[in-house]
Amino acid sequence: QVTPAEASIVANLSLGMLHPPYVGTQFNFAEKSLIPVLALLLDCSQESVKDSAKKWGDLGSVLVREDWRGKGDLSIKDVYKMLCDIEKISGTGSQEEKASVLKQLLEQLDAVSAKYVVRIVVGKLRLGFSDMTIVDALSWMQVGDKSLRGVIEDAYNIRADIGLIAHVLKQEGVDALKKMHAQVGIPIRPAAAERLPTPEQIIEKIGVCVAQPKLDGFRLQIHIDKTHKQPRIHFFSRHLQDMSDMFPDLVLACQKLNVESMICEGEAIVYDPNTGGFLPFQETVKRKRKHGVEQAAQEMPLRVFLFDLLYLNGKDVLDLPHSARRKKLLSIVHESGDVPVQVIEEKNIVSVHDLQNYFAQEVASGLEGLVIKKPDALYQPGKRNFNWIKLKRRQQGHLEDTIDCVILGYYAGSGKRAHFGIGAFLVGVYNKKEDVFETIAKIGTGLSDEAWKALRKKCDDLAIAREPHNVVVPKELKPDVWVEPEIVCSVLADEITLSPVHTAAKTEKNLGFALRFPRITGYRPDKGPSEATTTSEVSRLYEDQAIKQERDTDTADQA
Repeated sequence: QVTPAEASIVANLSLGMLHPPYVGTQFNFAEKSLIPVLALLLDCSQESVKDSAKKWGDLGSVLVREDWRGKGDLSIKDVYKMLCDIEKISGTGSQEEKASVLKQLLEQLDAVSAKYVVRIVVGKLRLGFSDMTIVDALSWMQVGDKSLRGVIEDAYNIRADIGLIAHVLKQEGVDALKKMHAQVGIPIRPAAAERLPTPEQIIEKIGVCVAQPKLDGFRLQIHIDKTHKQPRIHFFSRHLQDMSDMFPDLVLACQKLNVESMICEGEAIVYDPNTGGFLPFQETVKRKRKHGVEQAAQEMPLRVFLFDLLYLNGKDVLDLPHSARRKKLLSIVHESGDVPVQVIEEKNIVSVHDLQNYFAQEVASGLEGLVIKKPDALYQPGKRNFNWIKLKRRQQGHLEDTIDCVILGYYAGSGKRAHFGIGAFLVGVYNKKEDVFETIAKIGTGLSDEAWKALRKKCDDLAIAREPHNVVVPKELKPDVWVEPEIVCSVLADEITLSPVHTAAKTEKNLGFALRFPRITGYRPDKGPSEATTTSEVSRLYEDQAIKQERDTDTADQA
């Protein structure tokens, strides 16, 4: 029932955004700043607003439960414009100005509309929508069922802007989506790899293939556009967020490539210029920052290893086979050991023996494993299939025993879990020397609906108002509800990793420990909190894990 322009707005607002992810939506308006606004609207105290929010689950629900009655006469475009105005406000006194404009907006909305505007502003929409929900809805809009999902999703995979897709479909029809091509500046949804556990299964599945090292960095989609007076270089994350400002060193390197326009993909990883070796992922991820960017670029230089080409000089090359795309990529990026942007190594594989040897070689050098690809495979945006297959050093994980952890607090749920009031929980291990509990994992998976409800009840029985004196929790991990450290649970994880955030065994000189892919396996009512796994035990497990990995590598070498 809306115009094409309104359809674009509705699609984005339904996902809690004003703009697509690659543009980003940043209100920078905290929930605590919203409380005085609601108190003025409802003519009550701020404490009353806080109590109602706690009772009903969030600040947006307060307006409905307190029977707020605004004018309710704004259009979708009016609401969108005022939200954009709020987002643009910055500088000295911006919080007060944002609050004033938001109050004006809420005064002109009915209670339900106001509820969702509040949720959008604080970034907690709680509709349970995904971009695929919108894709299905667009098909229903057009033909009354989901039969157009494939066509709409294919267009969205090529131009990852759901608002744009809604606008084009509404205005020009489905044929326009079928003709859609990639555009520099709008990310393409990345292809993904399937997983098989052994070289034998991979060769059986796809036969003769090529293999590339699997680097433990972060994936970047690089967009280069030199058709403007000032070249435009964008780096998009796996989740399609624009990270361009974080990598000034890579911008300069990409400007030197002899292309008019290009979209390519690569893996960025921090290297040590003194040794020529790569640093762990925990070091690489420190380059994802908004402040101190220039200094970080000098201290932690990045190299990007390009592994695919998607678009070149005005045309997408998605329908070319992998071998042809790679040939074009190699013609653009010339091999050199001294430049930040290179093409990743690739080996031709004709047998299980070839794959085993190359895998053992890469794992022995400290890498995660290999990505194996069909030489004739097209690039299929947004798809996960056996065109690419990951072979990692140990699919079942290195940590073979559980760790007994103590629950320190939990985080309010969102989406489906909003009903439970818990979406994840924080666990720690015991530092016997300091007599404190230090964080090692934030767990948000592995429980049934009933188990989540039961866990929340356990925690609420021990909930306390303030952070306990005997826990060490970084500000980034502070839970919504603190829990007296008494509940001991068994946690299984793939492996122990080093972490710049978690505090388990962390010192001024050493990183802390964290659990990779943690999941709870049960509770230990027979154990008191001081009988939980200690930080010194975690340190030994980490050392044992390294020895086991080395032994696995030796076994693979012998094979």
